[in-house]
Amino acid sequence: MPVIQVFKRVEKKYMLDKALFDELYPFLLEHMSEDVYGLHTICNVYYDTVDCELIRTSIEKPPYKEKFRIRSYGTPKEDDTVFLEIKKKCKGVVYKRRIPLVYRQALALIDNITEGGKLYGNDISDYSGLDSFSDIQIMHEIEYIINHYKLIPATYIAYDRIALFGIDNPELRITFDRNVRTRDTDLSLASGDYGELILEEDKYIMEIKTNGAMPMWLVNKLSAINLYPYSFSKYGTAHKRKIMGVQ
Repeated sequence: MPVIQVFKRVEKKYMLDKALFDELYPFLLEHMSEDVYGLHTICNVYYDTVDCELIRTSIEKPPYKEKFRIRSYGTPKEDDTVFLEIKKKCKGVVYKRRIPLVYRQALALIDNITEGGKLYGNDISDYSGLDSFSDIQIMHEIEYIINHYKLIPATYIAYDRIALFGIDNPELRITFDRNVRTRDTDLSLASGDYGELILEEDKYIMEIKTNGAMPMWLVNKLSAINLYPYSFSKYGTAHKRKIMGVQ
C-alpha cells in the first residue's frame, strides 16, 4: 500500500490476551488482509521537554494533546528511510502529519532546528524524498513544535506489529502490537530495538482506525466477544513506570 503522510481518523484501542487474539484474528481475515510487511517491528524515539510536559499533559486526558517522534520500521542504518511525525488528538479525532527522510538527514534536520539553524537548504531537494508543498508545510510544523517546546529525546519505544486493512474498505485498518519495550537511555534508533517490557508477553494492543463508523460486522463481533475500548498509551505507560522507578 502507498505510504500516507497525512492522517485524520478515529482510533480506538483494545487489550487482548493471546486466547482472544487467536479467536478474533481468523474472523478478521475473512474481511481484511495483512499488509505487505507482515509481522514487523516499529521503533520510535519520542521527544519531550526537559520536564516531560507533553506526556504529563497527555496523561491528564485533555481535549487537545500532541506528540512528536521519529519512527523507523526496524533498526535503521544511516541511509534508511525514517519518519518525522507530529501526532495530535483533538476531541477524539487523531491527526498525524509526517515526512519521510533518510535517517542521517532526519537527525541533521532536528539538530539544525534545535541549534537555531536554517530549517532546510535553499532547495527542498536537499532532503531526499521531499518534493511537495505539503512536505514543506509539515517541515515548518516540525520546526515550530521543536522550538516551541524546546524538545529533546525522551523515551525509546519499540513493538512488534501485524497490520490489517479492509478488503472492501481499505480505509479501515486494524493493528495488533505486542512485546512493547522501552528504554530511557541510549536514545538512538540505530542502537537496536532492545528495552524493558511494559506489557505482559501474552498481551496484544489492538487498535481500530477508521475515517468514520465501524462496519457492522466488526461492531457485532466485538459485542459478541465482550471486547470494549481500553485506554492505553505506550509512551504514557513508559513514563509512569519511569517516575515510579519500575524496572
